[in-house]
Amino acid sequence: MKTMALGGSVVSSRIAYGCMPLGGSWDHSPIAPANVTKAVKAVRAAIDSGINFYDHADIYCRGKSETIFSQVLSELKHRRDTLILQSKVGIMFAGDPAPTSPQRFDFSYDHIISSIEKTLKRLQTDYLDIYLLHRPDSLVEPMEVAKAFDELHRAGKVRHFGVSNHNREHIELLKRYLNQPILVNQVEVSLVHTHLFDAGVVTNQGKTSYGADGTLDYCRLNNITIQAWGPVASGRAVGGTDSPRSIELARVVGEIASKKGVSKEAIAVAWLLRHPAKIQPIIGSTDPARISAICHADKVELNREEWYTLYTAGRGERLP
Repeated sequence: MKTMALGGSVVSSRIAYGCMPLGGSWDHSPIAPANVTKAVKAVRAAIDSGINFYDHADIYCRGKSETIFSQVLSELKHRRDTLILQSKVGIMFAGDPAPTSPQRFDFSYDHIISSIEKTLKRLQTDYLDIYLLHRPDSLVEPMEVAKAFDELHRAGKVRHFGVSNHNREHIELLKRYLNQPILVNQVEVSLVHTHLFDAGVVTNQGKTSYGADGTLDYCRLNNITIQAWGPVASGRAVGGTDSPRSIELARVVGEIASKKGVSKEAIAVAWLLRHPAKIQPIIGSTDPARISAICHADKVELNREEWYTLYTAGRGERLP
């Protein structure tokens, strides 16, 4: 698989693997042997396809995804230092720690420090390559984030930092206080979630959407890699419903997939790879065959006409 430089520095596979589903269930039930077996097969397929980047979050399956991943590496006897491990912090479940506790976001110094210790223990590693702030915390104190990042970087527990689901203003606020560069911004992007691209299209059209503040261009100008979560949108990015828009998208994706000799999912991912922002899609299937098929996107070349044909079908409306 071809490589890319995240934030201009960390060399990674162009496609990343999202480890969220590896843990199985989102309740407090113990890890089942069947989940480990399934995870081993999925990660082996990802590694065999050339993926060296693995994305986590402390909340995924309530920590079980990170725990299973460490078991997978042990089972596969795969060296930790050949992989790039990324995790996220900041989302708190309702009912934690008290029954009356609401769902919330927490970028406090104490939460960041305590959370990463648990993540490192679950992953059975001494360090993370990249650590992300998961969703914007309305009560963020940037100086607390900076203090936590400085401490983790100095201790060698985190090598690089980034954010997820942040817009340009969120990032600018953090950058004023941080001593480390922000390498990545992980946001939802797919053929059916085109808001990040729509910002440029709807300029001067009296329309607004997420990203209409120029977040994509801001990240490009500041050497912040966009990571796309949900690049296939659980199948909806290749036409997963019976709506007229979905039917047309399925037709367009299917025609181009047939012409290129790859799966429809590979075309959805190749559409992201074609963008000059050098977006890194994060795929999350646990089906080894599907993982392998999606990774063929790395070899697909889409021309401008094909890219815009897909974009228009995904948006469900013509361009201005």
